[in-house]
Amino acid sequence: MTIEMRSKSQITIPREIVSQLNLSEGDKFEVCVKSGTIFLIPVAVYPKSYVEALEAAAAETAGAYKRGELIAFDKPEDFLAALHAEVDD
Repeated sequence: MTIEMRSKSQITIPREIVSQLNLSEGDKFEVCVKSGTIFLIPVAVYPKSYVEALEAAAAETAGAYKRGELIAFDKPEDFLAALHAEVDD
């Protein structure tokens, strides 16, 4: 597929690609160049407060795990078995 750069360095992403990747107006992209090729990588941008809340939750979860309040499972089957055992109790 060939596209043309317009004034102000703008390009239009072909409709087929927009549909395939489920892109919408206002979506953000990381733009980089590697070996002379331009890459557009869709990214999600979140408010700083949301990221900070996720970081705090992750830190609390890690602390709970270190204190022995949470268990880790080696396999998904072990996790599901523990869930079923909890429901059966």
